[in-house]
Amino acid sequence: MRLKNKPISNNQSINTYALKKQQGMTFIGAIFVIAAIVFFAMLGLKLVPAYLEFMNIKNAVKKLSNEASFNSMSKKELSDAFNRSAQIDDFTSVTGADLQVAKTDGGNVVSVQYQKMIPVFANASVLLDFNATTAK
Repeated sequence: MRLKNKPISNNQSINTYALKKQQGMTFIGAIFVIAAIVFFAMLGLKLVPAYLEFMNIKNAVKKLSNEASFNSMSKKELSDAFNRSAQIDDFTSVTGADLQVAKTDGGNVVSVQYQKMIPVFANASVLLDFNATTAK
């Protein structure tokens, strides 16, 4: 039943008719929606730098595997090359000492695993696990 076409009776005031006709979100509903949007935006702003740093670390590991002498490099040489990339790309979560180097039939396999804990608010935190490797 559409209120638009319903005539106003004498017993029904214009204010009651207008209130019944109104539709939409309440003020408290709008506050909850805005609070949810702000919460997820703040969470995103805190998590994005960790993922950007991981992308830099992943690129540094990939850059190691693209070097011509990668398969014949020692752990110290790999560590030094990784630390040079870390200085250039400005990341500190992982250093060359954290690299895990394994010798296989195909050559070296370099991998690095680390965790990043990001405080969200009060005593709540987000724990992110990252893994980058040269293995195919």
